[in-house]
Amino acid sequence: MSGKIETMSARYRWTVASRVAAAALGGYALTSAATVVLTLLWPLPKAQALLAASMLSFVLYTIVVLWAFHCRSLRRVWTVMALGTAMLALAAWSLGAGGAA
Repeated sequence: MSGKIETMSARYRWTVASRVAAAALGGYALTSAATVVLTLLWPLPKAQALLAASMLSFVLYTIVVLWAFHCRSLRRVWTVMALGTAMLALAAWSLGAGGAA
């Protein structure tokens, strides 16, 4: 019986570790990509757009981390982080110099 408890405890710990990694690493990647896109989209001088997007990124990162722990499905968390980051990175590439070449 104690083996079953230890196995469930290990699985739970891996699930929590994966959620922490998704929140910290995936949230950082998603927020960074969103910051780049916002900087490129805002009709402000480059320095002001970067400053405004950077300030907003702190709020966005907090929301993403809270959502990562609120969401019931760990698979959904990783999927949203990966696809969201990929879509924002593609948008940033197409809005920046990469899309003009």
